[in-house]
Amino acid sequence: MTQRKDEITLPEIKGKWPYHVALPANKVRRVRNSEIVWSFAAALSAAPRPYAVRRDGGDLVVFCFAKPEDAQAFCDRFGGERLPEAKR
Repeated sequence: MTQRKDEITLPEIKGKWPYHVALPANKVRRVRNSEIVWSFAAALSAAPRPYAVRRDGGDLVVFCFAKPEDAQAFCDRFGGERLPEAKR
């Protein structure tokens, strides 16, 4: 697998933004929903991109934050699930 120049990798995201919040993918899909979620995340200490996981047959979008209080605020706002803190 190749990496584009200046593309941030998942290990870099997990190292610099260790506080993760998972949202069901359907909360991030449609344009209006995604604009609300992305603008809220951008106002906080969110990583430049989320990553996706599949669990129990459902798709989740995981947003990563540098500050635990930002992750909690995002979780509270959108009803997400806090994931265990990423190891640095």
